[in-house]
Amino acid sequence: MNKYYEAKQQVVTQCQALLQKGFLAGTGGNVSVRVSNEEALAITPSNFDYALMTVDDVCVVDFSLKQVEGDHKPSIETGMHATVYEHRTDVGCVIHTHMEYASALALINTPIPDLYDEQVRWLGRKVEIVPYGPSGTSFLRKNIQKMVGNNHNAYIMKNHGALCFGSTPERGVENLLIFEKSALTYLLALCTEKKVTRIPLAIREIAFFKLRKDQKRLGAKG
Repeated sequence: MNKYYEAKQQVVTQCQALLQKGFLAGTGGNVSVRVSNEEALAITPSNFDYALMTVDDVCVVDFSLKQVEGDHKPSIETGMHATVYEHRTDVGCVIHTHMEYASALALINTPIPDLYDEQVRWLGRKVEIVPYGPSGTSFLRKNIQKMVGNNHNAYIMKNHGALCFGSTPERGVENLLIFEKSALTYLLALCTEKKVTRIPLAIREIAFFKLRKDQKRLGAKG
């Protein structure tokens, strides 16, 4: 077993979980896991069916985007993932999907406000919009870099989809579930054309304080 096996296996495990939950389909989206004690990440290969993917298919790339393991071409969004890991030492997993409800908000350029204490506790004060950049380009990577300093764990990529982080692969999947629940319920609430309520400011700040406390502890370890 080589030193990258654990991270590669975690990518496969989380892809299978996301497939079962309906968040991944075909070859859309991408998933990565930080390699422990190295400036590297394990990431899904480009244009590869997740239902058929095995550990041997997963690519390993360093933060300079040099491929260090794998026979397949890594995801076109590898640069975006590397940027997150470089600037957020608390992040251990990055997930990008085209899940429907978050993607709908991406088309109407609508961020998700602080609707639930659970949402703020794990995702941040709100789910903001990342300005549009073509897939796999330095434009998108730079837009992501500008956003991640606010220490949120979820973003809506304009005219593209969803981007979500977690301290661990398992936490990443849980955060994605909270993200899509928030997107769905917010869309439904908007359809009523009634005022959408938010949690009290004091509760929001307490929840966000807990998230930042975790991030600082995990970032120090990183």
